[in-house]
Amino acid sequence: MDDNKERLQKVMASCGVASRRKCEQIIEEGRVKVNDIVVTELGTKVSKKDKIVVDGVELSRQNLVYYALNKPTGYITAVSDKLGRRTVMDIIDPETKKTRIFPVGRLDYDTSGLLLLTNDGELAYRLTRSEKEVEKVYQVRVDGIIDQTAVTRLIRGVIIDGIKTKPAHVEVISFDKEHNSSLIQIGITEGRNRQVRKMCETVGYVVKKLKRLSFAGITLDGLSVGEYRELKPHEVKKLYSL
Repeated sequence: MDDNKERLQKVMASCGVASRRKCEQIIEEGRVKVNDIVVTELGTKVSKKDKIVVDGVELSRQNLVYYALNKPTGYITAVSDKLGRRTVMDIIDPETKKTRIFPVGRLDYDTSGLLLLTNDGELAYRLTRSEKEVEKVYQVRVDGIIDQTAVTRLIRGVIIDGIKTKPAHVEVISFDKEHNSSLIQIGITEGRNRQVRKMCETVGYVVKKLKRLSFAGITLDGLSVGEYRELKPHEVKKLYSL
């Protein structure tokens, strides 16, 4: 009977190894042993009695933690970087990093704002699955005075990388005629590479500054640039309800 067994990658994610997708990659690379036997099959199921070792370290259940970070520009959204560039983990204090947290999704090097971090790989998987319509809201400063035609196109969806974007929420916040720029707010439910920048460029406006205001309903409220806080229980519950 497999009633009490779970897929290996799900167990690894819940133990804080990484997101479920990354755990699948780790398994396929032959870096995981179950009861001293190397396992590369993604369909493998394990029970609580099974001994799981990843990269020579035995897994143990740990307390799950969740943080919201106001990411500054100039940081890579990754746990480490082979080129030696600063990552968001350089902002986190050493004691917190012991919980093996990692970023949920990505924010570009030159994009600031709300970034979630956790050691809960299962939640990270739920929030970043392509079929999940989790809203992300951005404040965007574009070069030029944006017109209604461009706004309507953004709302209805534009073609980027050969695929049409899903409908977006778009609001014009203000115009700066002196510096020839516009401030707009865009809400999207996808997470494609540099999506907001590409959307704006497609309708003729180059992004000068990009900041994520919220992700899955979690906002920057109370967080200065470079600061982070632990999510409240009701916020975590809300994330799991999505």
